Amino acid sequence: MQKSKAQTLLRSIWHYRGFIAGSVRREFQSRYRNSMLGAAWMVLNPLAMIVVYTVIFSQLMHARLPNAASQFAYGIYLCAGLLTWGFFTETVSRMQNVFLENGNMIKKLNFPRICLPIITVLNAGLNFSIIFALFLGFLLVSGNFPGWVFLAMLPLLLIQVLFSVGLGIVLGVLNVFFRDIGQLFGIVLQFWFWFTPIVYTVSTLPAGVQTLLKFNPMSALIVAYQGIFISAAWPHWSDLWAVALLSVVLCIFGMLLFRRHAGEMVDEL
Repeated sequence: MQKSKAQTLLRSIWHYRGFIAGSVRREFQSRYRNSMLGAAWMVLNPLAMIVVYTVIFSQLMHARLPNAASQFAYGIYLCAGLLTWGFFTETVSRMQNVFLENGNMIKKLNFPRICLPIITVLNAGLNFSIIFALFLGFLLVSGNFPGWVFLAMLPLLLIQVLFSVGLGIVLGVLNVFFRDIGQLFGIVLQFWFWFTPIVYTVSTLPAGVQTLLKFNPMSALIVAYQGIFISAAWPHWSDLWAVALLSVVLCIFGMLLFRRHAGEMVDEL
């Protein structure tokens, strides 16, 4: 029964692949439609950020990573954390409002509602791909590319996407019925950022705080990303199994919550 439902869902998504691709393309085109430089801003904005972090911050903050050989070590450390954290926050923040923002379309058009979270993930992934490609270009030019260990990014991103999607769908459904969810989660994200080792290293924290960080799902992922780009080190996969399991559980719970309340959501919207 569950297998047939999953197959039906996948067939529906595949049937509406044109709608999904068209929606992603329209949003990308509309973002810079009325600007003089157009899509060039997709390159200029992240390029400016990467220059600031890798050049300016590295020179000022290099002492924070004394064991790193590269003069750009701290900037690379920042980018590895900030870029992947940005992908996470954009995915979850947009997904928690996806049903509210598309309420009229949900009421007027007949299409699988699960297409909306997929469109959101693809849009966030497209933005992340552009800025991350620039970051990789800098690593290659500066001689800091980690080599084959870079392939470890693929399972890490898969875990992160599953975690973001699961959490985003849960928040998106709840936000339809309890509108304070979106406001509250915005505050949670601010504290969550500083509870994640992005601008500081885990080793600088007291032992008790380091233990608490183990309960932060994003902490293990960010540390793994930073290890790849700073030390060219493969992640400690044993530290990531809990995050992977949580991600799968969240996705399953989110889909069950979505299927159960899909009809009620239309009335609430």
